[in-house]
Amino acid sequence: MRRKGRSNTVKPFGISDKLGYMFGDLGNDFTFMFASSYVMIFYSKVMGISTGIIGTMFVIARCLDAVTDIGMGRIVDICKPGKDGKFKCWIRRISGLVALSSFLMYQSFLQDASMNIKIAYMFITYLLWGSVFYTAINIPYGSMASVISGNPKDRSSLSVFRSLGSMLAMIIITVTAPLVIYYTDSEGNQVVDSGRFTILAGVFSVCAVISYLFCYFMTTERVKAEPVSEISTQKIPFKKVLKDMMKNKAFWGMTLTAILMMFATSWGQSLNNFLFADYFQNTVALSVYSILALPATLLLLGISTPLSVRFGKKECGVACYLAAGLIYVLIAVARFENVWIFIVVSFIAIIAKQCFGMQAYALVTDVIDDLEVQTGSRDDGIIYGIYSFARKLGQAIAGGVSGWALEFIGYNSAAIAQTDEVRMGVYQISAIFPAATFLLCAAIFAFLYPLNRKRVNSNVEELEKRQKTRGK
Repeated sequence: MRRKGRSNTVKPFGISDKLGYMFGDLGNDFTFMFASSYVMIFYSKVMGISTGIIGTMFVIARCLDAVTDIGMGRIVDICKPGKDGKFKCWIRRISGLVALSSFLMYQSFLQDASMNIKIAYMFITYLLWGSVFYTAINIPYGSMASVISGNPKDRSSLSVFRSLGSMLAMIIITVTAPLVIYYTDSEGNQVVDSGRFTILAGVFSVCAVISYLFCYFMTTERVKAEPVSEISTQKIPFKKVLKDMMKNKAFWGMTLTAILMMFATSWGQSLNNFLFADYFQNTVALSVYSILALPATLLLLGISTPLSVRFGKKECGVACYLAAGLIYVLIAVARFENVWIFIVVSFIAIIAKQCFGMQAYALVTDVIDDLEVQTGSRDDGIIYGIYSFARKLGQAIAGGVSGWALEFIGYNSAAIAQTDEVRMGVYQISAIFPAATFLLCAAIFAFLYPLNRKRVNSNVEELEKRQKTRGK
């Protein structure tokens, strides 16, 4: 896609766009974050399905996403814009479907059905939600950032507010869910209430639809985009688009870090439930731990964008992920038994990783600009489609590896209480994997990702020159 000049009648970029874009990710994460944190709990502790089978399903789903995410990106790029914009129309069409399909995943009425029926239902509903409807709304939503504003600072602000929406969803879900779905039995064990689980899933689905509506009505598409096929008389072959991306180091750096960052995030969301319920045996502390994400986000809200503008996103990524990785190494070595000491140390890691995490989505627009400078082609939808697939691949790897890791250490889904050996195993895998992941992210930013502050600004200047030339 290429840009056209802005219309003078379009209202200027402002707080409405930032808040609207924040609500979009809030809507996404009412289903995505809930699935990342609790779908394995539901399938294992409510439905009684083996964590190994669950992990395998996550991997299969992400293989399917390789087709649906990239395919949806291409559809977005070649379709004509609707009256409400090129990307907003998809939010209107899909919001109800993604919320309904999410709710269907958590139906406890099949709890006493045969294992084959439960596994089949799990596969069908999870794939329908994640690989079809969530893809169909998330790709256009993520691509919107490049047309809400062409200004790099505005896009950084959108990334910050999107991260704020994600953080709000995480806080709401991870604080509320443990208090609602768990109860303590006579022996002090944390037990899941299946009926409350289903009701909570329904509440979050309704909240998702409301959030999407706020996003739809509060945002404005300013940078006009035409279908790729209308840019010139000769349509750019899909294979050439992919070939150009494969040659771009920035694209690979963005993709690999997206996989790793989502792996670490999903790993924590999934394993924290086992860590606090089985190792610390304190799910109330899990809610407290989740609340800490809010002050961390508010603390960074006003400094994340200035830091990225002053030093560059690449440079901030190296420092932040190196710090987070080293803190998780400390957690693994120290083997904390006191849950509150663990929470305090983890809070420092949250600040380190979130300081850059609020800028992560702005990497996509930087890569889109870099590819346009090098190739002359702008393919927002397909690039974001691949980015989205990379994130879901990271989630799938986390889900698969966590399921296999739990099975490897001897975790028994049918048992109310785990052995001391298994409990310690849960603690170790909860710390070691994030430590390695964050350190690897720092290395990728340092040695592979080429878009430092100077090159990002140079790309923006070049594209502005080209746009002025086309306008003459």
